[in-house]
Amino acid sequence: MRQRRLGRTGLTVSQLGMGTMTFGSMADEGESLKILDRAFDGGVDFLDVAEIYPVPPDRSHAGRSEEICGKWLASKPRDAVVVASKIAGPTGGWFQGPVRHGKTALDRHQIERAVEDSLRRLGTDYLDLYQVHWPDPGFPIEETLEGLDRVVEAGKVRAVGCSNETCAGLMESLWAADKHGTIRYQTIQNNFSLLNRRFEDELAAVCRKHDVSLLPYSPLAGGVLSCKYQEDEWPEGCRFTLYREHSPRTKAMVGRFVNSRSLDAANRFAAVAFEHDIAPVTFAIAWTLSHDFVGSTLIGATDARQLDEALAGAEVTLDPAALKACDAISRAVPYPLG
Repeated sequence: MRQRRLGRTGLTVSQLGMGTMTFGSMADEGESLKILDRAFDGGVDFLDVAEIYPVPPDRSHAGRSEEICGKWLASKPRDAVVVASKIAGPTGGWFQGPVRHGKTALDRHQIERAVEDSLRRLGTDYLDLYQVHWPDPGFPIEETLEGLDRVVEAGKVRAVGCSNETCAGLMESLWAADKHGTIRYQTIQNNFSLLNRRFEDELAAVCRKHDVSLLPYSPLAGGVLSCKYQEDEWPEGCRFTLYREHSPRTKAMVGRFVNSRSLDAANRFAAVAFEHDIAPVTFAIAWTLSHDFVGSTLIGATDARQLDEALAGAEVTLDPAALKACDAISRAVPYPLG
């Protein structure tokens, strides 16, 4: 599998990364280990976890994904795998983090505590990439960067990034890093797929100009681009089927991702994929990799057998006609996720 550099760092990773948010919930430990083995055998050497995983977030199992990944990492040469994790953002923001009794923050104290906890669960003495899971616009960004600087200087983290960030937030962080002489964000992990192209509006230009790599998550739009969800068909055990009854936040996510416009667009994209003799899952992942600002696209699974079509996305290059057809669909059904 081809490698790509992350930002201006010395880190090079497989152009597909393994997302782990299902490990310990929708995928039990045994299946999670099989997924990791299958991904690694397929050339994936980049692993993305978070202190709040698995999803849906809950205090009863927060950190379990890191523990499972730590068990798997123990069987591999540490230098063979690039490991990324994330610190939970502020309580009262995107949602209440199920760690540290819900009193999460992005200050120096919490950053050091969160890093130590992740290292312990993962069974390693350093993280290759450490990311802010969601931002705190009301907290001075320079203090967050100074906290991240400390863990880098201590040798516990190699590079840092952000996630779920806005264009204004990313630009402010880069400006603050330059002004205060701190470490800067090298990556941004945001939602990006054929059904959610908002990243192209402004953030893509920032990434290109300042050498920040996008790590797209949800390249299948939560599975919608696989076409397994239809108006009258919600597969048992799948993410949005479970989310319908979990919490007000997850119910809102269901409405955003699975709606008449998103299902219509997904079926149109699938038709284009079939015209080019490509499976819809493979097609959707290959589309993300066609963008020059993408560092590594994060794929996920609840069953190791799901990985074959996803991994194939790294071996497919979409031709201009396919990309043009995708653009036409996006114009006909703009922003189906809102």
